[in-house]
Amino acid sequence: MKPLSECCLYTFIDSAYFQGRDPIEIARQLCEGGSDLIQLRAKDWNPLQIETLARAILPITRAHSVRLVINDHLDIAQRIGADFCHLGQEDFFDAGYKHVSELPQDSSQPQIGLSTHAPKQAERAVRAGAAYVAIGPVFPTGTKPTAQPVTVEYVRWATENVEIPWFAIGGITLQNIREVTAAGAKRVCVVSAILNSENIAESCRIFRQTL
Repeated sequence: MKPLSECCLYTFIDSAYFQGRDPIEIARQLCEGGSDLIQLRAKDWNPLQIETLARAILPITRAHSVRLVINDHLDIAQRIGADFCHLGQEDFFDAGYKHVSELPQDSSQPQIGLSTHAPKQAERAVRAGAAYVAIGPVFPTGTKPTAQPVTVEYVRWATENVEIPWFAIGGITLQNIREVTAAGAKRVCVVSAILNSENIAESCRIFRQTL
């Protein structure tokens, strides 16, 4: 697998966007399209369902040298040997953690990615030992409709101040991605703009070419 610093396209297997499609086939298309990281996010599923799907997806991501990220569930990420676990502010700092070393440990310890929505949160996430941070939501997004967009100003700040790998996230489409890259982003997370497309693999390829 390429170093995280060389990864640029971070995509999702999100239960809110399956639209009757097989999530395992979605995983294959995301890999074939050139995803560097794929996050499994299923807010409306129970842990057993998430772990079962994660175990089915992991061989696919491994075969394509793509990093698998489990959203929220560190214990699942540990049990299946996922590359990363992504945690929100409420799951990490609001839960009392100050550094990733304080999280429950396991022999198969995934790296930790953290969501951030403001400069102070990003600075704290870096100090906490995050492997990467998410910068956003840059634009309004149906994934988190109540979240206030941070705009490209936060992207510009991250370009100048965040030294670990970071990914711009939130409402990024082919229509606005150049605004994000012009602000300095080299890595992006894309959810609905890819998952809502008719050809997921081709959509991934276009985003990669644009980056």
